[in-house]
Amino acid sequence: MKSDLEYIDDDELYGQSKKIRRRKKRRFSRAYTIMALLGCLLLLVAVMYLGMMLFTGAGDLEAEDVIAEIEAVTYTQQEMDEKLREAEEAAANQAEEAAEARAAEILGGIKNSLESGVSTVETLREYYPEHLVLVSGGQFHFVPVKDTLQKNNYTEDCLNITESGEFQYVQDGQVVSYKGIDVSRHQGTIDWQKVAADGVEFAFIRVALRGYGTGKLVEDEYFEANVKGAINAGIKVGVYIYSQAINEEEVLEEAAFVLEKIAPYKIECPVVYDVEMVSGADGRMNRLTAEERTNLAALFCQTIENAGYKPMIYHNMEMAALKINLEELEAYDKWFAYYNSNFYYPYQYDVWQYSEKGKIDGIDGDVDLNISFVPLWEE
Repeated sequence: MKSDLEYIDDDELYGQSKKIRRRKKRRFSRAYTIMALLGCLLLLVAVMYLGMMLFTGAGDLEAEDVIAEIEAVTYTQQEMDEKLREAEEAAANQAEEAAEARAAEILGGIKNSLESGVSTVETLREYYPEHLVLVSGGQFHFVPVKDTLQKNNYTEDCLNITESGEFQYVQDGQVVSYKGIDVSRHQGTIDWQKVAADGVEFAFIRVALRGYGTGKLVEDEYFEANVKGAINAGIKVGVYIYSQAINEEEVLEEAAFVLEKIAPYKIECPVVYDVEMVSGADGRMNRLTAEERTNLAALFCQTIENAGYKPMIYHNMEMAALKINLEELEAYDKWFAYYNSNFYYPYQYDVWQYSEKGKIDGIDGDVDLNISFVPLWEE
């Protein structure tokens, strides 16, 4: 690739030369203007000084003395150029000093933040408010926030964390969020009546998964028991599939499998496409481009929507910033995974998975906790 300098021709050099002469001309013009103003000011001072002397009786003041004082403070062109240069240097030095002071302030803030136990990525986020700052693949990424995407209006002032660690969204003293969980075979046998009594209002139940290594599509062995148990307990049900599809044929197979399995049941919440990277292993979907991954997610959602269900996309910060094109998926509702107690993520989402280590009565061990900002079971 050639540098830009190799493309400058004679006409461009001539044009640049003219620009340089014009800048010099403006500089001299500015100098003459300043000299003229100084001359006017000095003349005014002289007139005032003469008047004062005459008024106080100093009549022996000679005009030549006043003129001599005026001439003593005039400047030659060379002197004026020098003063302008000194003024420019002083301004540059002040700007440099201000920049150095700001840099020292930032470095001090970073040092204090890290020493207090705040993580590096969270520390950096404070200083890059126009970017999404995250770590992926062992590297820090600074991704500009896109103005074209719809933003959420959630505020931390409305976030309430109970003594048990559950999140609630509160407005005007009322809890306006809905309590939910998502489950799979990892939770084993669940007592759904106890889950409902613990205040759980909705649940996403895994229908199936595709092996990230083998590519085999497998039904979750607890799906039938979970979907029946949740519905019988009065809990609103949605479903999800953990996808590792790498082409259209596979993603259509996944959509068809999900639709077949949920057909006998009243599924009131969304049907979710779980798109995420495999961490700590070489997942088959990891090798897809953002465009390929986006197209597969869109195809799944379109197929589900065509069947009369409401589609949704599950994703996290890494996926949103680096691995899919959110602009192409703006039409679909989002379920966002983020295990922190702030609303750093700016884009719109309806469901927030805020913990993977929740405790719910009726479930042995850990379970993912969610809140929904809208009633997912209403149109």
